[in-house]
Amino acid sequence: MAIDITDHEAVPDHRKLDEDEVEEVLEKFEIEQHDLPKIERTDAALKQMDVEVGDVIEIVRDSPTAGETTYYRTVIER
Repeated sequence: MAIDITDHEAVPDHRKLDEDEVEEVLEKFEIEQHDLPKIERTDAALKQMDVEVGDVIEIVRDSPTAGETTYYRTVIER
């Protein structure tokens, strides 16, 4: 029996951005992709996703003060 941890309430939503969305994020924050925080390709939250090294992941978390907050991570190899 396999358990899909992405269904757990403590795991925030993860979504792979397309190339245009990545460019928008980088322009918005005036950064380069290597400036983004990292997430390992083998991270349990990414197991059900088709990700490759260099992809950018959007993570939306619930926040008690802001409602929700959005984070971006670039996928790296371990």
